[in-house]
Amino acid sequence: MRMSTWIRQHLAALRALLVLTAITGIIYPLAVFAVAQLPGLKDRAEGSLITRDGKLVGSSLIGQAFTDGKGTPLRQYFQTRPSNAVPAADEATGVSAMPDGYDSSGSNFGNLGPESIVDALALDPKDPKKVTAKSASLLTTVCQRSQAVGQLEGVDGARPFCTKDTGVGAVLSVMGPRDSHGKVLAPTRVVSVNEACQVAPKPFLDTYLGVRVECAKVDANGAEDYSTGLIVPIRGDAPVQTPVPADAVTASGSGLDPHISPAYAAIQVARVAKARGITATQVNDLVAAHTTNRELGFFGEPRVNVLELNLDLDTRHPFHG
Repeated sequence: MRMSTWIRQHLAALRALLVLTAITGIIYPLAVFAVAQLPGLKDRAEGSLITRDGKLVGSSLIGQAFTDGKGTPLRQYFQTRPSNAVPAADEATGVSAMPDGYDSSGSNFGNLGPESIVDALALDPKDPKKVTAKSASLLTTVCQRSQAVGQLEGVDGARPFCTKDTGVGAVLSVMGPRDSHGKVLAPTRVVSVNEACQVAPKPFLDTYLGVRVECAKVDANGAEDYSTGLIVPIRGDAPVQTPVPADAVTASGSGLDPHISPAYAAIQVARVAKARGITATQVNDLVAAHTTNRELGFFGEPRVNVLELNLDLDTRHPFHG
């Protein structure tokens, strides 16, 4: 009796296992696959791949860098966002195979936050007379990107907390006795921590609270330690609303975002039109055609798919450079 009860219980368990295996392991996957083949869903289910003349050129879900492979933007194309998806550098050459990012096999993000405002300065190993940011702060990275975009697009790339000439974070280390609130009211020494003397012997400020501002001293051992001072970012006279939008100077969470904002696309129209010998109106029409509005009218932000836009430009208005 006990044995037959034990057998019945285990047979019931086995039947349940087989039924659930059939449902979840066979029927459900086949049903999902069948739905994915419906018109309008098939392309997405297969990776939203894009082909031209029978050749695979990319996916509408993954961005690409439209540069010469060395970081220089190709003027005939709209540019994407910066990307942190950069493969490790080759040990022999010290150069990454994809220095401009968008490595689809290595999605990556930056972990720097708003408190990242001081660069780690060091002598350039290739030229000891030069200084490089061994580890650039988020602030300096944004400043340099904004300056570069501004120069490329012919707009003002200045930002409030960036130096005008050197394009780094405008940050001081203010040294001296502190009051009960941690403030330094009577500094004894002030240093522009992101401006090395080799690069900027004259800092972006002459004086601060009556004390002459010094440049940062960097030698073979690195930069002098200024961490004992109160770190103070200095706001300049650049407007908060700059022509260079935020997505032009910051990477996406995945490093593979194929979209840019309409604002970033707008400042690129004149350059692309001139490079291709067409009118700004023609370029604007294509930008509008590849702009997606908010989902359901309120989810997300309007966005422009750069890869699809550039491919359409090549089809309708080929570049003859």
